[in-house]
Amino acid sequence: MSSPVLFRRGRVIDPRNYVDSVRDVLVRDGVVAEVSEAPLQVPGAQVVEAQGRWVLPGFIDLHVHLREPGEEGKETILTGCRAAVAGGFTGIVAMPNTKLVNDSSLVTELVLSRARAANLCHVYPAGAITKGLKGEEMAEMGELVSAGCVCITDDGRPVMNAGLMRRALQYAQLFNLPVMVHEEDLTLSGKGAMTEGPTATRLGLLPIPPSAEVAMVARDLVLLEETGGRLHIAHVSCEGSVRLLREAKRRGLQVTSEVTPHHFILDDTAVGEYDTHAKMNPPLRLRRDVEALREALADGTIEAIATDHAPHGVLDKQVEFDKGINGVVGLETALGLTLALVHEGVLSPRRAVELLTDGPAKAFGLPGGHLKPGAPADITLVDPEVKWTVDAERFFSKSRNTPFHGRSLKGRVVQTWVGGRCVFEAGEIKESRS
Repeated sequence: MSSPVLFRRGRVIDPRNYVDSVRDVLVRDGVVAEVSEAPLQVPGAQVVEAQGRWVLPGFIDLHVHLREPGEEGKETILTGCRAAVAGGFTGIVAMPNTKLVNDSSLVTELVLSRARAANLCHVYPAGAITKGLKGEEMAEMGELVSAGCVCITDDGRPVMNAGLMRRALQYAQLFNLPVMVHEEDLTLSGKGAMTEGPTATRLGLLPIPPSAEVAMVARDLVLLEETGGRLHIAHVSCEGSVRLLREAKRRGLQVTSEVTPHHFILDDTAVGEYDTHAKMNPPLRLRRDVEALREALADGTIEAIATDHAPHGVLDKQVEFDKGINGVVGLETALGLTLALVHEGVLSPRRAVELLTDGPAKAFGLPGGHLKPGAPADITLVDPEVKWTVDAERFFSKSRNTPFHGRSLKGRVVQTWVGGRCVFEAGEIKESRS
């Protein structure tokens, strides 16, 4: 039995329960016990003075690459969890495209075992749609679900076989499981290095047309309408995709989606003079695509902000642009970049919090995402006014591949609590091995 914890007089923003006001939050035995407008007096409680700060449900990231097993030089489950809690994330979904692909219960159990040993945040494994991510034969979905997977995805690779994708959507319904898709028509993207547009032309780089994403979104929405399954579209990047999602929602299809901070902050001009830190898949798009993503975040077309945290080594990026590996790290900068949209008037504080908490929790049916009594005491404390500069050398992640190094941001995580235990405070990880 742990001592009660009282978060005193912070601005509690809990979108699911329509709370946005100064309140006290009492935590007992790892769950939220009370959220009170009136000040609480709790003898023996540990008091967290939260005046001037936001008391939020712990953030949930639906799209994280932890690299373990197989590429522990880039990231491990432990270092990825450290980066997560430093960024305010109390739950993360681990992608299956590790060097031992998570297409079996053995790999799922390994991930969960390492996550328990790290004992920092909740790690929810994602299983592969196809064996070895080869797009040829479905993985044993029932085995993956029984082992603890919360979705299936071949993220990093599209499922080009439409018949196989249709069967995956049908079979996943037996488990009420979301099917997460990386939308890319490889016959259109080919060997392209960045989005089609003036920057690609100026730099002489092979282009990737928006249709490489949009055509696959259209295909999978057609399949979804036939099957009635649950579809989640990863890292949406195009104006055309947003239009299709908006229409699909009007027709009542069970589709959710996410967008990354790098796609709603940067456009293709961030590539500058062949900066590989601005190389990712899908690529950074044109400014009109960025504006469409921002509008979709604001109006509810897109449910979640997810980082697509993709750690890589120095040598993976110190090469010619077209040979550079795709991906950026994102767990430790996500909040500041999201709040940039608040400061610009694109999002309200409540909507920004919803996109990091309740939206992703509902999309995958995960615990948390809110602070109603009885909910897990996964809490993120934020100072919305503090200004800071991104310094990649100080990341808790093993990797440094970010296009935001040196960028000034406003708003930062002060504390992260998981199950009523403080796991991050004042720039330090508070580890307690299980």
